[in-house]
Amino acid sequence: MRDIRAAVSDLYASGETFALATVVDTYKSAPRDAGAAMLVSASGEVVGSVSGGCVEGAVYEEALEVIRTGVPVRRTYGVSDDDAFSVGLTCGGTLHMFVEPVSRAGYPQLGAVLGAIDEHQPVAVATIVSDPSDAGRVGLRRVVWPGHAEGGLGSDRLADALDDDVRGMLAQGSTGLLRYGTDGQRRGDQLEVFVQSFAPAPRMLVFGAIDFAAAVADLGTYLGYRVTVCDARPVFATAKRFPTADEVVVKWPHVFLDEIADQIDERTAICVLTHDPKFDVPVLTAALRTRAGYIGAMGSRRTHEDRVERLREAGVTEEALERLHSPIGLDLGARTPEETAVSIAAELVQTRWGGSGRALRETNGRIHHDTPRTPLIPAGFGHPAK
Repeated sequence: MRDIRAAVSDLYASGETFALATVVDTYKSAPRDAGAAMLVSASGEVVGSVSGGCVEGAVYEEALEVIRTGVPVRRTYGVSDDDAFSVGLTCGGTLHMFVEPVSRAGYPQLGAVLGAIDEHQPVAVATIVSDPSDAGRVGLRRVVWPGHAEGGLGSDRLADALDDDVRGMLAQGSTGLLRYGTDGQRRGDQLEVFVQSFAPAPRMLVFGAIDFAAAVADLGTYLGYRVTVCDARPVFATAKRFPTADEVVVKWPHVFLDEIADQIDERTAICVLTHDPKFDVPVLTAALRTRAGYIGAMGSRRTHEDRVERLREAGVTEEALERLHSPIGLDLGARTPEETAVSIAAELVQTRWGGSGRALRETNGRIHHDTPRTPLIPAGFGHPAK
């Protein structure tokens, strides 16, 4: 819903009832991940995608029926390899879909959810999508913030168990199904609850206001990062030079990094592009004290060797130096700022998913990695490579 929230917000504000179709689970190499959503208005307008084109037609008809009846449904669609290939995808799979009617009366918390997303505040929505007890609870939802929760699920025991589990998922920025007994027993698996986490976008900190930084900021934004560019030189660090960055800060890099150290987590990517010792040694010394999941520094082999010696002299340990991606990026033969940005983005994706970095034609086995190595690009943000 994050990607289509502008359309969701407009229809919600108008008071119109519309349908929201969401992928809640997948099997094999499905075209879209859990959380992908498509909106269908009462007039038939479509925003978003749940399969890249393979099952949109069937979901569209289901959505119109849900608007007419007001009854949510859970459906399963198999996408054959041939069908997937016909719309430009490489492989098929199975999509488990939940299609629900949305209105201001039926979903009073949605305005607060949309506001939290816009304000980069963490919030998760937990919806019952399957209930074999036939107690009329399918479609009931609970909205969970770090400090409180709203929405009844017909069982206090289920709500208590869910609140704890959902906050754990929200802290990790993960989206997916939880299964319980019909009264919230954790050992049961009859009741399915889909949890969609809207964690704040991960941060990318780009130090050095150079042309390479502009290209890295562009790709960082595309990948779903909240990008900050920082440089001590006001003539270079301007919003005009970095139009896609969320903020441009004029400060000494290490001073700024120390100021926001408590905001840096394992999802944060730090890219030091200054390749000037008076800037990069202090900021890298500070960066390697943080929990950042990725820390990279630009420079030649000679610059790298000189930088490492200076960092050792500054007291950085060998263990800390092992975290440093330097020279930054994968070996793609990149030359231009844009090509270099692609090599950095490729290393970020590889660091997240644990890929080999080799050409796929030179590897064997599964292409997609199920478990991320570090949560650099959580589900629901931008267009991460899966």
